[in-house]
Amino acid sequence: MSEQQNPTGPRRGWTDIVAGLSLASVNIPQVLGYTRIAAMPAVTGLYTVLLPLVAFAAFGSSRHLVVAADSATAAIFSSAIGKMAPPESAHYIALVSMTALLCAALLLVARVFRLGFLADFLSRTVLTGFLAGVGVQVCIAMLHDMLGVSVSAHNPLVQAYETFRQIPHASLMVAGLSAVTVGILMTGQRLAPHLPAGLCVVIGSIALSMGLNLSHHGVPTLGHVAGGLPHFGLPDVSWNELLALLPVAASCVFVIIAQSAATSRVFGERFHETVDEDRDLLGLSAANVAAGLSGTFTVNGSPTQTAMAVRSGARTQLAQVTFACVTLMVLLFLTRPLEALPRCVLAGIVFTVAVGMIDLKSLRAIRQESPGEFWLAITTAAVVVGVGVEEGIFLAIALSLFRHVRHSYEPHTMVLQQSPTAGVLEALPAKDGLESAPGLIVFRFCADLFYANSTRFRQDLLDLVEHAPHPVRCVVLDASPVTDIDYSAAADLRDLIAQLHQRGIALLFGRVSVYLRADMNRHHITPALGDGNIYAELHTALKAAHQILGDTTVPPPTVRPSGRTRI
Repeated sequence: MSEQQNPTGPRRGWTDIVAGLSLASVNIPQVLGYTRIAAMPAVTGLYTVLLPLVAFAAFGSSRHLVVAADSATAAIFSSAIGKMAPPESAHYIALVSMTALLCAALLLVARVFRLGFLADFLSRTVLTGFLAGVGVQVCIAMLHDMLGVSVSAHNPLVQAYETFRQIPHASLMVAGLSAVTVGILMTGQRLAPHLPAGLCVVIGSIALSMGLNLSHHGVPTLGHVAGGLPHFGLPDVSWNELLALLPVAASCVFVIIAQSAATSRVFGERFHETVDEDRDLLGLSAANVAAGLSGTFTVNGSPTQTAMAVRSGARTQLAQVTFACVTLMVLLFLTRPLEALPRCVLAGIVFTVAVGMIDLKSLRAIRQESPGEFWLAITTAAVVVGVGVEEGIFLAIALSLFRHVRHSYEPHTMVLQQSPTAGVLEALPAKDGLESAPGLIVFRFCADLFYANSTRFRQDLLDLVEHAPHPVRCVVLDASPVTDIDYSAAADLRDLIAQLHQRGIALLFGRVSVYLRADMNRHHITPALGDGNIYAELHTALKAAHQILGDTTVPPPTVRPSGRTRI
């Protein structure tokens, strides 16, 4: 493997270090902004990208996930804990840090019970819609800072409404700086995607702000940021307060699991990498332990910051470790220059990244190939924007499962019928009047049998028997799609067998897997059907059917490797 191809080679490592520098230049101001949502001192935002980043890099599996401050979890705990203590007070900080430790404990429990499997219910369609929704949500959230207006709402749709109402009062200087920022970043992404354009914009805007004293010309800047290392220790919280924090922590953990799994999965698939969701739960737990003990708030896998890391060229957690090292240097030496960064520049950087999260190309491809899944993606995005991230994810999972159950409830049903030209049995959609041969129906039901579809299975087969052109004497079930039968479906199947036998119709099963055979034995279908009427191959079942029909003029069918059956 060449050095350029090796993701852990020297050049890859240097690229990740440069990406970490660029990531730090953009995300350090952003996490400072999240402290406003969390109602915590500004310096605690820097603490979320110090030890928690290193902890996840050590214990997590995702090569791309950035674990840091997040607006969704910050909004959850701040609204609840704000009723228990004054924001930014010592007691409030202790409660917030304890919430992070409780999140760590619950995430560890989730790891023990291997709840990472929840990520398996996040399809590519759902992930595309999820990221698009987050992108729109973040774009809306950045608009008021980019225009120099203020909003009080937290819901993105209400924020958008308030922002557009205040456009006449927007600051031309702030809007101009935002436009220049977005223009430079988009041009740089198109012409020189591997250059740290974000880093250049941040440094240039800080120099411009300090040189022209922009804060005195109506351009808001970050303002005072305290420096120094965090103080380590267990938060001082009473037992009753600990119990009161458990529901808050549980709410945060649901968001952390869903959002982090969705983010790590989508970027893992983008780079064709396998992600161990259970190991990521361990990494998230370790990151929140580091957050709680260092006096900061709950951290989460951030889709926006992960997108920034990938866009900066990061391909391993070395970029995040570099980010943490830069944060340490900022805490010790560079908090003063950071205070001059214009908020509109930061908003423009985040806005540009959020636009990149809306993958229109993938959405168009989904729409062309599967319109139903396209509307699932759009619904996911709409709920994320209109209601919230966690609601959007869980609704998307529910809709995905509903869509899957609906397909299982109404599966395709086929009749295998001889082709007049090719001499093979070909699958045709089942409808009245079809038969495979005079007196014979070869039926395929394309789903497992369970309580919701067993009635349709029985009715479809009986309809074919009733409307066959010739009196049916034998039915062969091509059971290749069926691997499982539940209790209710087994009872319906035994009734069907009895009905067919009363009419003098033999029922044979072909292509019976070992799993289906075990279910047939357990549910007493085998004795009802007759052991001699169950076959592991379709061609042997068809041979037996021709013997029942007494058809000696037509040779029994044989099955091609392609799955079609030659007569």
